[in-house]
Amino acid sequence: MNISLDPLLTLSIITGYLLIIFLISYFTGKDSKSEQFFLAGRKAPWAIVAFGMIGSSLSGVTFLSVPGLVGKTEGVNMAFSYLQLVLGNVVGFWLIAFVLLPLYYSMNLTSIYGYLQKRLGWNAYKIGAAYFLISRLLGSSLRLFLVALILSNFVLQSLNIPFWLIVAVTLLIILLYTNRGGIKTIIWTDTFQTLFMLSSLVIAIFWIASALDLPLIDLISAINKSEYSQIFFFEGGWADPNHFLKQFTAGILIAIVMTGMDQDMMQKNLSCTSISAAQKNMVSFSLVFFVVNVIFLMLGASLYIYAKRLGIEIPDNKDELFALLSLFHFGPIMAVVFLLGLISAAYSSADSALTALTTSFCIDFLGFDRKRKIEEARKTFIRKIVHLGFTLLTFFTIVTFYYLNNDSVINTLFKIATYTYGPLLGLFAFGILTKRTVKDKWSMAVCIISPLLTLVADLNSKLLLNGFEFGFTLLALNGFITFAGLYWISEPEKIISVEGPILKK
Repeated sequence: MNISLDPLLTLSIITGYLLIIFLISYFTGKDSKSEQFFLAGRKAPWAIVAFGMIGSSLSGVTFLSVPGLVGKTEGVNMAFSYLQLVLGNVVGFWLIAFVLLPLYYSMNLTSIYGYLQKRLGWNAYKIGAAYFLISRLLGSSLRLFLVALILSNFVLQSLNIPFWLIVAVTLLIILLYTNRGGIKTIIWTDTFQTLFMLSSLVIAIFWIASALDLPLIDLISAINKSEYSQIFFFEGGWADPNHFLKQFTAGILIAIVMTGMDQDMMQKNLSCTSISAAQKNMVSFSLVFFVVNVIFLMLGASLYIYAKRLGIEIPDNKDELFALLSLFHFGPIMAVVFLLGLISAAYSSADSALTALTTSFCIDFLGFDRKRKIEEARKTFIRKIVHLGFTLLTFFTIVTFYYLNNDSVINTLFKIATYTYGPLLGLFAFGILTKRTVKDKWSMAVCIISPLLTLVADLNSKLLLNGFEFGFTLLALNGFITFAGLYWISEPEKIISVEGPILKK
């Protein structure tokens, strides 16, 4: 079985694609001041931001893993059950638009974790920002890992290029085109890359319909009649990983913490001209997000139907199905379409993640917003060093994961999120839902202990809860434990103000 693409042709296509990205970067990165890097001068058009956020939120993980999830995983037919999670995501996005965004805009924040400083105290602020750095570093590394793995195992295999070198070159390219313009550049490059990614999905579905000699409407009918079309799962109780309430609830919480409490995604919203523009962005984004995921699932079902009719063996790692068919069975044109879609998905997620990590570290730990007397040239120098540092950390994380991975990447990503985003959920929920004052010196202890207790509960749930498995609802448990811990170390409302690390009562 031979790949449809010549490796040298592949490199030429990638090079041409990147030249367009660098051209966009050149025009958008002329003003490299910190205000432009962090928030694009708060002048970003909301419609462009909303469209570009699709690429950032979906990434290469969704591009490869969601179509693969449609088939059976560990004996369970996942079908369209993922859409239950997506419906929860949409509700979560609306809560972000009308609860969290007004809060962030009212405080004129650059880093959203500044809210924790003003509401709960210095230690809560620091541990919250630290959890974001860990979460986003691991999350973006996992996303880019999957794409690099496909390039290494399929596309560039004949050239014998080491995996680490593919990762290094990819990150170097991202570093070069984001280092100057930051979020101002990313808003426009993500729009370009999202367009490529979505186009590749639609083209792939039409191509499969044509290859099976079916009009598109007949392919949709075949999907509807297939074993892959079930969306809602109500039977089997809470022990079923596909159960609607479990997936829907997890979807709401995942959206709130991985978007609304995530500097990466919120930084784009904060770059809009006003709160109303940011809210339009989130609502529009949620609707497009839902439609795009339906297309992903339709593509997944189409891939399984195609493979079954042609007698093609489904790979053990379902994440590889889309790549396998596109690169080895669909022909050279579709191989190019797949490759461009994959690269677009990977870069649009990784570039914004690196910018958000840099922003959070500079604002939350180096105090760029508090140290007004630092000259702009000095800030720019420090920011570029931080940007480089996170690029290197991402590289070592990806290479480490290459040797440790033994699970579906999308499940691994969400599992990690339940432990690292859980404390963020608890911190923000406590700040918003109560008026109590925490004893801030104990905040870090609570946020460190809660993921450990969550891990213990997860490992023993089958034994103690009659076979029940938490799955994605671990996020809710983690957040609840953090919330309860903060309540325990708090007292009735007292008016506090925060100036640096000193609390004045």
